[in-house]
Amino acid sequence: MRIPAILAGAAVALSSPALADNHQSDDAQMENALNLESVLLHPRRAEDRSRDDARNPAETLAFFGVEPGMTVVDYMPAGGWYSRVLIPYLGEEGTYIGLNPELHPSLTGYWDMYRNATTRIPSDAAEWVGDDGAQVIGLNTDDDLEAHAGTADMVLVFREMHNMRRFGWTHDSMMAFRTLLKDGGMVGVVQHRAKEDAPVDYAMGQNGYQRQEDVIRLFAIYGFDLVSASEINANPADPADWEGGVWSLPPSYRGAPEGSEERARRAEIGESDRMTLLFRKVD
Repeated sequence: MRIPAILAGAAVALSSPALADNHQSDDAQMENALNLESVLLHPRRAEDRSRDDARNPAETLAFFGVEPGMTVVDYMPAGGWYSRVLIPYLGEEGTYIGLNPELHPSLTGYWDMYRNATTRIPSDAAEWVGDDGAQVIGLNTDDDLEAHAGTADMVLVFREMHNMRRFGWTHDSMMAFRTLLKDGGMVGVVQHRAKEDAPVDYAMGQNGYQRQEDVIRLFAIYGFDLVSASEINANPADPADWEGGVWSLPPSYRGAPEGSEERARRAEIGESDRMTLLFRKVD
């Protein structure tokens, strides 16, 4: 891990639109950056750490303005890569809400991990981080959300916009975001980015890539204003037009057998080009 990059997260945070409203002191920002550094270097992240250079967690969370003590909704935590960062970083005063979509009965196998979030996510979190950090709550979008309405400071959506669109989860998920967020609450999005001129059919969800302007328009429809965009997670080497979708790149390498020249070529490209967007809930 590049330690200087982590510490630089404090500098990133200085210009974060979310933090700008809080007038957080330089000392507090540096304390948060050092706290996040210790979380990222924890032994429980030994296997996760290999993807830090592609996912840039310190810089990304600083840009979004995530702070200890917040209530943060993590949409579709899956295997817990970001959960192992967020839960300990939010700390004992914070709350972590893992939110999963309602699944059609035909979606089974891999997708079963998203069912029964009320019990599954707290149980998974206990395996991921023990009792270290925030209170953990699990919800599905079809649950009664009123007990948690207006409690969340932020919703985070990491590389799931394509799944929302291809499986028809967009409306229920967006409405759940609005229900859970406080007035003026924020949504941070990281998403595989298609080229601006990508054909509509390519960017509907089945290939993983989304056009940035489409994502911005979609949030606008549901009452979220774009606050800022960042190139923290950009990768200009990604042509973003793979026949096999984003899964053609590391770590999946779809269609590129191990040991092949093509796999080596894709390894040089790295993971996908990604947009990083920050939205605010409006009335």
